[in-house]
Amino acid sequence: MVENMSDKERTEDVCACCHHKNTPRDVKEQKQLQNRINRIIGQLNGIKNMIDDNRYCGDVLIQISAVESALQSLGYIILQDHMQTCVVEEVKKGNEAIMEEAVELIKKLK
Repeated sequence: MVENMSDKERTEDVCACCHHKNTPRDVKEQKQLQNRINRIIGQLNGIKNMIDDNRYCGDVLIQISAVESALQSLGYIILQDHMQTCVVEEVKKGNEAIMEEAVELIKKLK
C-alpha cells in the first residue's frame, strides 16, 4: 500500500504532526528568533547554576519569572507571524477552519 502513495502522502503519514510554513521566514527573522531562544537557554542555564549553587529562593524565582516572560514574548512574536502569514494564506484558500485553530493557539498562550 505504501508503494502506491505519493511522496507527499508518505511524508504526511509518517509525520502528520509536522507542518511547514508556506511562506518561509526570512533569514533576518530566523536569526532574531534564534537569538531570543539562545538568550532563553542562557537564562535557563543560569537558573540551573543558581540551584546548583543553592542560591536564595527569591532570586531563583525572579529568574524563573524572567524566563516565563521571555517565552511569552517569543510566543506572541510567533503568533503574530502565524496570523499574518499562515492564517491569511489559509483564509484566502477558503479554509475558514484555520480561524478555530488560531483561537485555540491564542488560548494556549494565555
